[in-house]
Formats: sequence, C-alpha cells, structure tokens
Amino acid sequence: MSDRARNPTIIDVARAAGVSKSVVSRVFTGQGSVGTRTRERVLAAAAELGYVVNATARAMVARRTYTVGVFVRDAATPFYGHVLTAMQERASHHGYRVVTATGSGRFELAEERHALETLVQLQVEGLVVCSGLLPASDVATFAARIPTVVAGRPETHADVTSVFCDEDAGGAGLADHVADLGHHRVAVIGLPPGRSLTMAPRTAAMARRLRERGVEVVEVAGGLVDEVPRLVPEIRAHPGVTAVMAPSDLHAVRLLEALAVAGVAAPGELSVTGYDGVGPLRTPLIGLTTWRQPVAEIGAHAVDAVVGLLDTDTVPPHHRSLAGELVVGRTAAPPRR
Repeated sequence: MSDRARNPTIIDVARAAGVSKSVVSRVFTGQGSVGTRTRERVLAAAAELGYVVNATARAMVARRTYTVGVFVRDAATPFYGHVLTAMQERASHHGYRVVTATGSGRFELAEERHALETLVQLQVEGLVVCSGLLPASDVATFAARIPTVVAGRPETHADVTSVFCDEDAGGAGLADHVADLGHHRVAVIGLPPGRSLTMAPRTAAMARRLRERGVEVVEVAGGLVDEVPRLVPEIRAHPGVTAVMAPSDLHAVRLLEALAVAGVAAPGELSVTGYDGVGPLRTPLIGLTTWRQPVAEIGAHAVDAVVGLLDTDTVPPHHRSLAGELVVGRTAAPPRR
C-alpha cells in the first residue's frame, strides 16, 4: 500500500459535516437548495479536510465544462504573459478553468484560426482572443458560435465584445510628454494594421499628436523586435532627430541596445520611449519612459465579460476602454542645446 495520503472525497466531507453526500453535492454544484448553516458546516468541513472539487465530476453533473479557451499570440512577451496570468486568476474566482493556446508571435493568420478551432473542439464554453493580428471578421465568425471576447486591442466590431487600453489616449499622452520635454523633430517607429492591430493605432496616435503640437515627425516603418537594429542607420540619417518613439517596450529596449552598439548615447543624443509598462522591463535599472497598460484589469474584465455572456443570452456585445498611465523614466530627457 502507498504511504501517500489519500485525497479526501465527497463522502469524507459528508461524514465530517454530518450530512448526506447529496447535500455536499448540492453545496458545490449549486444545484438545489441548502440551508445557510448547513452550507457553512459543509464548507468548513471541506476546508478542514483540504477537499478540492473534482472538476470533471462537476462538469458531468452540470453537463458543462466550466472552461474558457484563451488564445494569446505570444505568452513569452510581458504583455501577453501578464494578461494571461490575470485571466487565469479571474477565471478561478468564477469557478472556471482556462485552456490556453499560444503562438510564438510569428503565427500566420491560418495558424491562429486553427488554434481557435482547436480550443472550440476541446468544448470550451467561451473564448478570449488576445491577438493583434487576427482580423475582426474572423473573430466575429467565432463569436457567432460561442461567447467570445477580444482582450488587449481596440476592437470595436459591432458583433464582438472587447476590453482594451485606450490606444489613442496612450499614444497621445506619451507624445505630449515628448513634446513637453522640448523635442522638435521626433522619429516614430510605426507599424501598419496588417502587422499589429494594437501597435498601429498607438503609433498613429503618437505621430498625430506630435504634429498637433507643432513637432516635425519622421515616420519609420517598423516590424518585429529583431528587425529594430536595421532601423538605427535610417533614424540617424535624418538630421535633427532627438527622440524616437517605439511601438512597445520590447522594441524600445532593443533600440537602446542597438544604439549602444552604434555608440549613440541615450538619452544624451537620442531619447527613447516604449509602450506597455509591464513585467521585467519596468525595472529602474532600465528606467524606461513608457505608457503603462492596465494589464491586470484587462485580463480580469475580459473574463468577467465572457462569463457574463455565458450566464445570459441578453447581454449585447460591448466595448470597454481602460485608461493607462504615463511612466516617466530616464530614457527620455530634454534635448541637448
């Protein structure tokens, strides 16, 4: 016989609480009525024994899976990783489990669609899509079949529910900071919507606000983080540029590395800003000037939204825009006179 302790069962809880097995079952499945005192006695006995509800048994009784499928484009990046963690914590609060599919950040559209199809085949009850690539029309196709929420990008499709940071306000707020520092010619590394549905609007907002403030903008076509070093000669070819606004913190840090290799002092010769403000890149060791997205709130509200869609058929698609905040670091400073 194994020396390992046996996990307590529903029968053990019933015996300790002095009730029948069916009463314990009703307490944990929410099926049927149980008196308040009896419920408290059952919960206390379960806590004392360390009883954990068998999710599979619960699903069989309720004929539900109590799972939410989450697709994140690249869980290795700070933004997606922290949003995923927040969603897992919130799902647990609601009594749901999270089944995750993630790409490497280099998935093609067909691969993202296949990942969502796989999650649906696993009989998840709802979907949360965290991707800056998958078009709204594709997401709407899934939303017509299963409760679906888009998290982390400014999605306003009429048939899709979404939760996101206000990219226009973020890009403009960060641009105001750069203009307030006294920069008159600024390079903005922009991405087209076809490359990123999150970074495209924020960098467009940066450029737009800078021009409104009378700042000359040099638009630089960007791409993947690994492609950033090749942009340094192009940026340096424009005389008078004293600041560079990157589309993400990862892009900004890679740019700082490339500038250091090229012997360009930052912020002495070029100020640099990022965008996201999450994870290890927030360290004071880097001191990145950035715009912080409320990732914990995005993840939590996305799960709340999909659970709300599951609980009622009368909730119409809605869009929730959350405010971020400026993080003043040391990578952006007034230009040298």
